Amino acid sequence: MEVVDGRNSNTKRKRDDVVPNGNSNSNNNIDLSLLEAVEKSQNAVEAPDLRTLKKVVLSFERRLKDNIGARLKYPDQPDRFADSEVELHEDLQKLKLLAGAPDLYPDLVSLNTVPSILNLLGHDNTDIAIDVVQLLQELTDDEVFDENDEAVGVLVDALVDNNVLELLVQNLQRLNDSDPDESAAVYGTLATIENLIEVKPAVAELVCERTKLFKWLMGRIKVREFDGNKQYASEILAILLQSSVANQKKLGQMNGVDVLLQAVAMYKSKDPKSSDEAEMLENLFDCLCCLLMPLENKERFVKAEGVELMIIIIKQKKSAYGSAIRALDFAMTKYPPACERFIDVLGLKTAFAGFMGKIPINKKNKKERYHEELEERIVSLIASLFGGILRGSRRERLLSKFVENECEKIDRLMELYMRYSDRVKAETERMDQLELDDLEMDEEEKYNRKLESGLYTLQLIAVILGHLWCSEHPQMRARIELLLKQQKLTKKDVKDILQEYHDNIGDVDGPEEMERSQAKIQRFISAL
Repeated sequence: MEVVDGRNSNTKRKRDDVVPNGNSNSNNNIDLSLLEAVEKSQNAVEAPDLRTLKKVVLSFERRLKDNIGARLKYPDQPDRFADSEVELHEDLQKLKLLAGAPDLYPDLVSLNTVPSILNLLGHDNTDIAIDVVQLLQELTDDEVFDENDEAVGVLVDALVDNNVLELLVQNLQRLNDSDPDESAAVYGTLATIENLIEVKPAVAELVCERTKLFKWLMGRIKVREFDGNKQYASEILAILLQSSVANQKKLGQMNGVDVLLQAVAMYKSKDPKSSDEAEMLENLFDCLCCLLMPLENKERFVKAEGVELMIIIIKQKKSAYGSAIRALDFAMTKYPPACERFIDVLGLKTAFAGFMGKIPINKKNKKERYHEELEERIVSLIASLFGGILRGSRRERLLSKFVENECEKIDRLMELYMRYSDRVKAETERMDQLELDDLEMDEEEKYNRKLESGLYTLQLIAVILGHLWCSEHPQMRARIELLLKQQKLTKKDVKDILQEYHDNIGDVDGPEEMERSQAKIQRFISAL
């Protein structure tokens, strides 16, 4: 089931609102509306117009020139250029007012101010570089973009054309996380990169092509101690990987699979200590699942003993239990060597415990949807095992699981079949009713809605039933027929689901793979 569902690119971070001390709900006979009006009048800053912008830019360029001159003239006498840097800092603060008037961004670009601002990211005084990071973060903030996408796009294009990515990452590499101001600048740099990707998605690949951001991010997630910047680094890494095969392959070549395995291994026998740390761990697994999309990274995962690590994590029954199952699902999808390794290291017992509903309970997974997602992952994993292990002793070991304890796993399979079948029927009836109400849908939309309601999992269950039937094991066949009869179903019902699956198999993995998949499904249909 190669769908990264753990995260998406529009989960943007928001600054927490600052709430003053005291009881905000008690008015004590004070006219709060009057107080609010006074506060707004004190804090209100008029959005600049073009004339103000030109004035601020001219002042900034002069202060920049003065600072460059003073540093060249008195390189060893900081007191001789300190005043010019204070003034430069003040003008950079004034430029932040532009965030309140994004319609002026194209004018800022046409005034050719962008190169001057960006060059300061390499300033010898780190405080000045930090000022620029803060400025860029505010100018590209998602709240600004939401209402002024075209103007913000002009600015972002100019920033990228003037090497903002290279300069941001170069500055990032010299920042010291132990210094509070520089640590905040690390966060601001990552936020700016996220903002740039939000406005211009191509930045996700550009920043990895042009800079050493991947190297920095991997170094950051290697650190054992948890902090907010490690969490944000994991989030940015997931964003970079989630929609770019090029990035997935590049990080794989940089030993990324091994680094991520080491990072999640820290939690094989312990739980995160906070919700933020738990979010970071989920981000790391999202990254790992993204990396496992290209075939060559699946191979690296197996060689790095990733299968064994995931089984250990599952056995420990900590909060990473579900994430480890998800990673195995990605690793084993259309990759027989991972399936073989899984059986060789005795993974069947672990997987089928979850299949039978023996899922550890903790605060995270009490929700019903969590259990359903795990069921779907485990069904996908078992379907991958049947697809990857076609013959030999491993196949026999897999099939034997469905015979033991009086075929209890076939009973469980049919229980899931009925549950997902009922859901799909309910969704189909709902869509029929919508059409009666003159809300027309094309066939593709109908099919997608059925998939969302559980059709894909139902199809995989039908595929597993097809594998069991084609094994020609008399006990399994008898059990399947008995259970179908009890539910007033026939083999034709299963064949119909398989036929729909056959007719809708896409060629994502190429026409040859599509033909092989269709041939396999057709064999099940013929055998039933």
